[in-house]
Amino acid sequence: MDGNQRPGLGLVGDIGGTNARFALVEFDGPDVRLIEPTAYKGEDYGKAEDAIEDYLAKVGVKHPDQAVVAVAGPIEDGQVHMTNLDWTISEDGLRKANGFRAAKLINDFTAQALAAPRLALKDLRQIGSLPTSAEGDLAILGPGTGFGVAGLVRHHGVEIPLATEGGHVAFAPLDEVEIEVLRLLTRQLNGGRVSVERILSGPGMEDLHVTLGAAEGRKVEALEAKQITQRAIEGCADSLATVNRFCAVLGSTAGDIALTLGARGGVFIAGGIAPRIIDILEKSPFRQRFEEKGRLSGYTQDIPTHVILHPHTALIGAAVALTPEGQAAVA
Repeated sequence: MDGNQRPGLGLVGDIGGTNARFALVEFDGPDVRLIEPTAYKGEDYGKAEDAIEDYLAKVGVKHPDQAVVAVAGPIEDGQVHMTNLDWTISEDGLRKANGFRAAKLINDFTAQALAAPRLALKDLRQIGSLPTSAEGDLAILGPGTGFGVAGLVRHHGVEIPLATEGGHVAFAPLDEVEIEVLRLLTRQLNGGRVSVERILSGPGMEDLHVTLGAAEGRKVEALEAKQITQRAIEGCADSLATVNRFCAVLGSTAGDIALTLGARGGVFIAGGIAPRIIDILEKSPFRQRFEEKGRLSGYTQDIPTHVILHPHTALIGAAVALTPEGQAAVA
């Protein structure tokens, strides 16, 4: 690309606990168009600005006009210390180091929320019998390196994202096995609090695999999350038990979040794990646990659930935040 600075050309980023993804964006039509989306391993860089410089050198652009970077963690006064990566990122630091006229940080699930209504049907897998809705508020949540949660309020054509740290609410067990898993995890954390992220994440799945085996009287070997999901897909009984339980807890948690946010328009499951286990998820207790809310079961039964399959949803949401409408929504 032309290396000169170009007004209207923006950089968008999506920085999580494992990967840092970047793309350029131009607005030459009604839809957001991502240019050269590229992923980097966060652990390969000492700071975000270095990864951005590598990306800009790769695409041959010196100084895009502006940037919106979605980050996994709470943002305070234009700065974030990443929850699952030892990086501190600030809007001032991005402007000074990377030459942007304007730079803004938004929560990664705020970006997911902005993108969700704009996804095509081919980018979603419907879980359950209800199709996506064009009306009503939304909840977006998902397990990856951590567990993210956001909402999207839709009112008279205006969309307002709600940034939350809902992934750190307490885990609520539903049966004797999960109560024992909670006991074991509490002991493992030296009496510390067990949040849903301690189960609904890559590291959480690894801990669930071991503690679930112990709770059910099975001796299992410690495995990485990718090994667990791959073995489950291949039919390994121990790994399949872990993934099915993971999906059950995800369903209960998603239903609780739908109740909390009043997400009558639908719940979208984002993150890197759900698409890998999508076939198991469809057959798992996910939807049953989502709907089983006692006196409020009728409420959750009417809420559609979908898994997001698009690999760059947060980049799309960050690009939406570059538009005047998006800037107003995340101001």
